[in-house]
Amino acid sequence: MQPTPPRVAYLPDSFQEVNGVAHTSRHFEAFARRRNLPFLCIRAGNRTENGTPALIEEGNVWTLELPRGIFSFALEKDLRFDPAFPRHIPMITEVLDRFRPNLIHITGPSEVGMLGAGLAYHRSLPLAASWHTNVHEYLARRSDWLLKFLPERQSQSAGQKIQDLTLAAAARFYSIARVLYAPNIELCQLLESATGRPCRLMPRGVDTDLFTPAKRPPAASGTPFILGFVGRFSIEKNIALLATIHDQLIGQGITNFRFLIIGQGDEAQWLRERMPQAEFAGVLRGEALAQAYASMDIFVFPSHTDTFGNVVLEALASGVPAIVTPDGGPRYIVRENETGHIVPDEEFTATIATLIADPVRHAAMREAARAYALTASWDAVFEGVYTGYQQILPASSELTTARL
Repeated sequence: MQPTPPRVAYLPDSFQEVNGVAHTSRHFEAFARRRNLPFLCIRAGNRTENGTPALIEEGNVWTLELPRGIFSFALEKDLRFDPAFPRHIPMITEVLDRFRPNLIHITGPSEVGMLGAGLAYHRSLPLAASWHTNVHEYLARRSDWLLKFLPERQSQSAGQKIQDLTLAAAARFYSIARVLYAPNIELCQLLESATGRPCRLMPRGVDTDLFTPAKRPPAASGTPFILGFVGRFSIEKNIALLATIHDQLIGQGITNFRFLIIGQGDEAQWLRERMPQAEFAGVLRGEALAQAYASMDIFVFPSHTDTFGNVVLEALASGVPAIVTPDGGPRYIVRENETGHIVPDEEFTATIATLIADPVRHAAMREAARAYALTASWDAVFEGVYTGYQQILPASSELTTARL
């Protein structure tokens, strides 16, 4: 008898939204479709049939979208939390009974993730969990508005305490799972230490057919150097540095540049007021996003809290060298002085100015960025995830990844 792959019930925090969890989740489902793997994705969404939640069965891949209700509240501009989400348990139970999963995989402590963890416990199923967001760092950054009223020493101490307590709470939740996944080695080591659970690398891939320098528009004489940013306009993304870079370049007499800023978020109005000459393109997807990336010359990503940085990899695939900070996941993507630069905040402006003034070096970085991105495959990422599942499946099980 030929071995069969495990039946996976996947419950992500986010799927339709614009963020790293949703981006990865969509590619995970697409991988299951390509390989015809038994895969059930249960997520929050608005797809219905005659006003009721829609279960779609397409071969081995099933999807169930369940609406958030009137009690839900906003966490981000396009992300909500519904404390009444457990009302869907009867329908989820019915679908799970039919699908018969061998394991449940969640992505975090959202209402969907907590529900998934509870279902795994009550059904005696192995649980896997992915860490996608540094919630401890995010909460600490978002407390800055309050902590600034304290004396500096107390403010720093309180900020660290918030971060430590949030990490401890998150680690307690993640320790429920039997195997963890994280996008970089530093986070894996942190999670293993905090939870006592094994952690496997789960980086990100990129569609190099969609994101490609071939979509770069012809350069006209006098075309300004385009500095690009893609992401959420929020405090934890350190977007204030974009305005600082703009002002510092102007102050140095460098005017042959413009910013192309893509995304949305709470700090949008502040950013527009500080950078009136920048182009704000809003949220772009698909071909429009790919063309925008390809038109950039340098990707400027000042976040200190991203666990990976999907947008950085998309920029590299488009032949755009990136400048990132020494903190968080993007530093594991960028190769210093080859596909971009890894520098502290105070060196972003000087680094950009140097690249603007050295077209030969910049051209070499563009080629190296594309070459590196060509080595990043979504299939390889998810094959690694399925290998990790073998750690939590019963030892006597005949389920393997042989058919992946």
